[in-house]
Amino acid sequence: MENQNTKDKVFQKFTWILQNPLFNFPNRVAYSRKFTVDGHTWEIRIATNSPLKLIILVGLGRPFRCEKIANLKFIVINQLNHRRNVMKEIIDTFTSICSPLVEIYAPGDGFIVNDSCIIEVHISVHKSEHEKQVDESVRNIDNKLVQSTDNLSTKKMISNSPGETVDFRGLGKVDNDYIPFLEEVCSRYPSLIDSKKRYIEWSFTTLGRVLHFLNTKKVREMDDDACNHLQTLWEELEKCEFDLSWLKPQVQSALGMKTCVEKVLAVKSLEENVITLEKDVTILKENISNLKTEAKTLKTKMFEAEVKLEITRRELVKAKEGFEECDLEAELIFVKP
Repeated sequence: MENQNTKDKVFQKFTWILQNPLFNFPNRVAYSRKFTVDGHTWEIRIATNSPLKLIILVGLGRPFRCEKIANLKFIVINQLNHRRNVMKEIIDTFTSICSPLVEIYAPGDGFIVNDSCIIEVHISVHKSEHEKQVDESVRNIDNKLVQSTDNLSTKKMISNSPGETVDFRGLGKVDNDYIPFLEEVCSRYPSLIDSKKRYIEWSFTTLGRVLHFLNTKKVREMDDDACNHLQTLWEELEKCEFDLSWLKPQVQSALGMKTCVEKVLAVKSLEENVITLEKDVTILKENISNLKTEAKTLKTKMFEAEVKLEITRRELVKAKEGFEECDLEAELIFVKP
C-alpha cells in the first residue's frame, strides 16, 4: 500500500493479488484485507458473474456519521503487457450503508498468470468544506474548554456530579459537562444533527431491507444469489450498532435454507427418477410377457410344421415305390399313317 497525503487530500494505492481468481467460479465473493484511508477502515469485495468480468464493491469497513466523497481508480493489471491494463475510474459518495458497484471486463491473455490476478485500487479522499469547518470548530472548542476549566469556581465544579449524563436532543445520553459545547457547535453546524439523523435513517433502512427479505422470500428461492444477497445485507446491518440477538437466529436459519433446498430438490429428483424407472420396468415386463406369448405361439406353429413335414415325407416314400422316372422334356413320338 502506498500513500501520498497532502493538506486537503488523502491518497492511497492498494494492490491486491488474488490467488486462484474467481473467474472460473461464478457468484463467489472474495474479500480484501481491511486498510485505513482518512481515518476510516475500507474493504474491497470482488465477485464475478461471467468469465473475465469483475464486479467490484469498495466500501467502509465500519459505520460513521458522515458521507465521504472519493475518487477511485480500478486497474486490472495485464501481467504480459502493461499497456493493455484495464482501468475504470469513478467519483462517488461512500457511506457505511451505501457503496457503489463497479463492473470491469478484462478480456484476452495476461490478466491471469500462474493462477493469480493483480488489481490496483487508487483511493483519493478530499476533505469537504464542512469537515474543515468542523475540525476548526473542534480545535476552538478544545481551547474554550481549557479556558473555561481554568475559570470554573470550586463551587461550580462541585455542583456537577462526575459522570452525570443527560439526554441531548433526543439523540442519546451525554455527559452534562459537554452539553454547552455540543449545543454551541450544533447551533453553528446543524448538519451534525442531520448526519446523525441520516445515519439512523440508513440503519433502519438496512434493517427494513433484511426484514423485507425474510418476509417476502420463499424457501425454494434461497439459491446462491439469494444467500449472498442476504449475507451482504446482514453484514451491513451488523455495522448499525443494533442489538440483533433476536434476529440473528432467523437470518442464520434463512442462510441455511440453501442446504435444505438442495436436499429437497435432490429428493424430488430421485423420486421422479424412481417413477420413471418404475414405468420403464413395467413396460419391459409387459414386453417380456408379450414375447413369452409370442414364443409359445411360435413353438406351436413349429410343432405343427414338423408334424406336417413328417407326414409329407412318408407320403413321398410311398409315392416313389414302383415309380419310374421319365424325361418330362422329351418329345412324344408321332407315327405318320
